[in-house]
Amino acid sequence: MVTRPAIERVRGVYVLVDDDPRWRNDVRAQLEGALSGGAAVVQLRLKHLGDGDALSLAREARRRAHEAGALLFVNDRFDLALLAGADGVHLGQDDLAPERLPADARARLLVGLSTHTLEQVRESRARPVDYVAFGPVFGTASKTSEYAPRGLDRLREAVALAGRPLVAIGGISAANAPDVRACGAVAAALISAIADASDPAEATRYLGALLLGSPPGRS
Repeated sequence: MVTRPAIERVRGVYVLVDDDPRWRNDVRAQLEGALSGGAAVVQLRLKHLGDGDALSLAREARRRAHEAGALLFVNDRFDLALLAGADGVHLGQDDLAPERLPADARARLLVGLSTHTLEQVRESRARPVDYVAFGPVFGTASKTSEYAPRGLDRLREAVALAGRPLVAIGGISAANAPDVRACGAVAAALISAIADASDPAEATRYLGALLLGSPPGRS
């Protein structure tokens, strides 16, 4: 029987691997860098690939993630997550509602939900999700958002309100990662900090140490 992984494994660095061609690093470079650098979670955000290529990449990513001891999540698509044998699916406010996931998806996948306001965080407490993401905490160029940056005070309130693990997202970098950690977020979702890094593995490693409370020296 396939069982869902423990939610406690979502901690530290949570890397969104994005197939947008504007990034310095393509999806495989992002994936390999994140896993080599010790990311706890990699989430595939595949908006530009066809279904066949997306499934092939997702299966490859699952194999690599599990070899590295990491979890693989898929953005939006529970069908792709199930076919690839992923560990979770992450849903946005405008995606399929968590309540409408089929029973096999709920049984096999961890489910995350994006939130952008304290009211959405409050409402998520009654929804069938395992963790919430909250943001954007800071300004970000990686994704257009109708929401202004929430800031650290709102992040701290969201953590207290969520009643479950909370992942911070939006504009997180080495400069603010310790503050994000101090607010109580279990992990930080990173996009441009890895996708645009000259050395994705080193960037992942360094940010992970900051988020887990033991910053190393730069190599």
